[in-house]
Amino acid sequence: MPRIFTRDIVVATADIDVQGHVNNLRYVQWMQDVAVAHSSAQGWSMQRYADEGMGWVVRSHTITYKRPAFLGEAITACTWIAGFSPRMSPRKYLFWRAADKTILAEAETMWVFIDLKTGRPTKVPDALRAAFEIVEDEGEVKRMLEG
Repeated sequence: MPRIFTRDIVVATADIDVQGHVNNLRYVQWMQDVAVAHSSAQGWSMQRYADEGMGWVVRSHTITYKRPAFLGEAITACTWIAGFSPRMSPRKYLFWRAADKTILAEAETMWVFIDLKTGRPTKVPDALRAAFEIVEDEGEVKRMLEG
């Protein structure tokens, strides 16, 4: 079970905006995609959430764009769980260019756990919490770039 989940992305034509670099909205899509993939890798697929009658919704996204990415570049998207409260969880993300390990963007999403029938926040079950190891030290993630 990966504490820190990574996924490789190759920038495609559809990812590029009128300024010739990756559109900021693509990062939001990639954040969701890598979060879903990480959850699935931990045994919590979208089907399992549906079967349990619970799931996650976004309360907020924060993204800091550091450098642009361009068509054809290979990017690594990285995500981890930074904590849990009774009904929420911050998930962090780091994107870097594979060729030179330059950080492209840093981000965080505050996810709220909800009952799918009512749409209201509900307690994160212990089984779900147990599936994810908390990564509190962002330095640990950035040291991945050095190794």
